Amino acid sequence: MSDLLPPNLAVQREPAEERAHRKQRLAAAFRIFGRLGFDEGVAGHITARDPIEHDHFWVNPFGMSFKQIRVKDLMLVNHAGDIIEGTWPLNAAAFAIHSQVHAARPDVVAAAHSHSVYGKAFSALHRKLRPLTQDACIFYDDHGIHTAYGGVADDIAEGKAIAAAVGDTKAAVLANHGLITVGHSVEEAVFWFVTMERTCQAELLAMAAGDVTEIPPDVARDVYGLVGTHVAGWFSGQPLFDWILAEQPDCLEE
Repeated sequence: MSDLLPPNLAVQREPAEERAHRKQRLAAAFRIFGRLGFDEGVAGHITARDPIEHDHFWVNPFGMSFKQIRVKDLMLVNHAGDIIEGTWPLNAAAFAIHSQVHAARPDVVAAAHSHSVYGKAFSALHRKLRPLTQDACIFYDDHGIHTAYGGVADDIAEGKAIAAAVGDTKAAVLANHGLITVGHSVEEAVFWFVTMERTCQAELLAMAAGDVTEIPPDVARDVYGLVGTHVAGWFSGQPLFDWILAEQPDCLEE
């Protein structure tokens, strides 16, 4: 797996082509979240950095169901909060969080956040994930935690705090709130979120069943080196996107 290069790294697209590609993957990402039940009212957002205007990002319209988003519905927003493209309202929390994450991490192409059931349940524990399973090793020494929940994250200060919690890692547990993941591609950020949600579920189930045993640190680090890389995240996300595009091709409507 480590020898593979994702197309967005192996193939140098023209900026306009890369923009179209990212928008298509972003629209599909929302359908994946909707299909997996990661929607909760109007909460949740996924963003993709614009490859032409690097201080702009594409985001979902505030109030539109993840299950209905198409390429043509996506909004382009700059880091000042101006809507460049799109007619729907902008989610204040989406702007506050994602503008700060994208500003703090120039390497990040995409970021994903929602109020998924197991993520928000685990977040009430105010701690990081433990290496209890092979998949949990994806996040071994590579996720942060934000413990100072102060209400709806609709201001820049809270966005900065969340960005600081992510730091230079791939994800963070947002206490009493949920999860956030980032990646060098839309596929990577989405797969990290899906597998982090399931890892939270697995840890909660294991704790409910009895005493748990962690994977030894040296083994966890070795496993991380195979399953926790940017390329591994991109590659692992491909089946999700192939599935949703076959099932819901209308998401590509421009």
